[in-house]
Amino acid sequence: MVPPPVDDMASPDSASPEVASPDDVAAVEARLGRRPRGRFAVVVRDAADAPVVIRNEPLLDDGTPMPTRFWLVDPDLLRRIGTLEAAGGVKQAEAAVDAGELAAAHRRAAAARDAAIPADHTGPRPFGGVGGTRTGVKCLHAHYASYLATGDDPVGAWVEMQLNTFETGAEHD
Repeated sequence: MVPPPVDDMASPDSASPEVASPDDVAAVEARLGRRPRGRFAVVVRDAADAPVVIRNEPLLDDGTPMPTRFWLVDPDLLRRIGTLEAAGGVKQAEAAVDAGELAAAHRRAAAARDAAIPADHTGPRPFGGVGGTRTGVKCLHAHYASYLATGDDPVGAWVEMQLNTFETGAEHD
């Protein structure tokens, strides 16, 4: 089951500035093992209210472009998806997901991220779609984070199915 987005803002793709409480910053820092380099908001939480997915601003504090809009920070999901990737999950996802649907997901992700860039920004801009890639699948973690935050990522939906299959002990495609 997909957790609903939890956020103080209107939607996970809101163009509003990212705002994380000091408690959220500390929780995300503990989960990442480092301080985040840019502003963000927690957009998906688990049943214990811990951060699962953050939405990054498209530019880091120093102006560096940040192409990854949604970032998975839950350690258990990171481990489980890492196992799926190590078992050839990226190639399997690319084979299983319709290329047109994947391309549309990249376009939607890029448009949502780009809408959050200040109109007067003249420096380098982030590129690509989900996880900063223009085509195909680069990272199952980024697609799953996008899926959890928006409910609209075909690779993330595929990852969800694989994770549920692993939980039930059935083989995955």
